[in-house]
Amino acid sequence: MEKYIQSFIDVTRNVFKELLHTDIEAQRPYFSDQASYPNWDISGVIGITGEAYGALVISMKKDVAIKLTQTLTGEEHKDLDDSVIDSVGEIINIIAGNVKYDFERNFRLVISLPTVVCGDNHTIQWPHTNANIICIPFKIFYDGKFLLSVAIEVLSSASNA
Repeated sequence: MEKYIQSFIDVTRNVFKELLHTDIEAQRPYFSDQASYPNWDISGVIGITGEAYGALVISMKKDVAIKLTQTLTGEEHKDLDDSVIDSVGEIINIIAGNVKYDFERNFRLVISLPTVVCGDNHTIQWPHTNANIICIPFKIFYDGKFLLSVAIEVLSSASNA
């Protein structure tokens, strides 16, 4: 999956540029396991099935999620309200849809509806216990950060096609 990481970076940059008119900067990707996955305030999760399976997750702190929503809607928000939750879900949905489109020449994929998890110390249920999680940190809004995490396993029958 590591060879596809640039696609995730490019799609995420394009979504933020086109949807939010906001530039983001990708940082150095790294591997994580479930036990050491960083703590965030809100995460949007999309499941992936088909010739590959796994999950795509965007995670951020509350202040970044609120600022993203204000940028997207033009309305002021002070907490992780329904609009903020919906915005995080919509952003991961658009990223996943564009990634799916990019990969369609190699894999047939189906993406789930987004799920958003909130709260300090929330956990993500990854597709399998030994999932290699590739984390791509991004800088946004001068001092803000968010994390795009990918845990996708290509089925052996698809990798031979």
